[in-house]
Amino acid sequence: MQPAGLPFLKGHGTQNDFVILPDPDGRLVIGPEAVAVLCDRRAGIGGDGLLRVVRAAADPVSAPLADRAEWFMDYRNSDGSIAEMCGNGLRVFARYLVHAGLAKPGPLAVATRAGVLEVRIAEDAADGTPGDITVDMGVARLPGPDGIEVTVGSRRWPARNVNMGNPHAVAFVDDLDHAGDLLAAPLTSPDGAYPEGVNVEFVVDRGPRHVAVRVHERGSGETRSCGTGACAVAVAAARRDGADPAVTGESVSYVVDLPGGRLVIAEHPDGRVEMTGPAVIVGSGVLEPGWLAALPR
Repeated sequence: MQPAGLPFLKGHGTQNDFVILPDPDGRLVIGPEAVAVLCDRRAGIGGDGLLRVVRAAADPVSAPLADRAEWFMDYRNSDGSIAEMCGNGLRVFARYLVHAGLAKPGPLAVATRAGVLEVRIAEDAADGTPGDITVDMGVARLPGPDGIEVTVGSRRWPARNVNMGNPHAVAFVDDLDHAGDLLAAPLTSPDGAYPEGVNVEFVVDRGPRHVAVRVHERGSGETRSCGTGACAVAVAAARRDGADPAVTGESVSYVVDLPGGRLVIAEHPDGRVEMTGPAVIVGSGVLEPGWLAALPR
């Protein structure tokens, strides 16, 4: 870690909250242990994850994408592990770029570990309320194996395997309380289906094309919201309901309520999944040099 104080910001998307570290020139080296401390809600700033904001050309991971996107979202889970994508995080990332004067409302391309994703940032309302942000989340994949099941305590449900650049197991349940406290990761079977872990969504119906969700994010536990999870839920619900835009040629959308707020998910005939919702920057500060120097390397 660098010896001087380090600027940071805090933001959230439907209460999925993030520590934001501006690092445009890619000079910051931060290991998983340090990320975990920064995201700790008692010992650090607190967050469901960390967003490092770096120019794509300045990071070896994203350099091959630099001709398509200026900025790279280096996302880490709150335990320090690396994740391929985070939909709520991407909205907050885009909000930060506008907040910092590094981007303007309108279309924006962002490099992620899941590829280059397109974002549309709406103009603020007349009263200053930040406009919603729409993220092109890419194409959902519904890979094998079949027969995925999710278990919590004595209850077991079949689950749909959906990949949104990261893996999800979507289970439709009668009552969201049946998911338990979600402090520990729900069990999934068959063994080996998710060698790198999985995000698990528990879903109930609220009305036509309207669902409510609780989610356990790998590496973070239960979170107030999960953007890729909401997308996975909408795709799984559409297939359950007999809707497939690639077959019908008509887009389908679902309202997805999460503990932290509401997202609207649309799937289009070309396979693209779009997510629309709010993103807010709540504050900023500087990490004290002494505390910073004491972080794990």
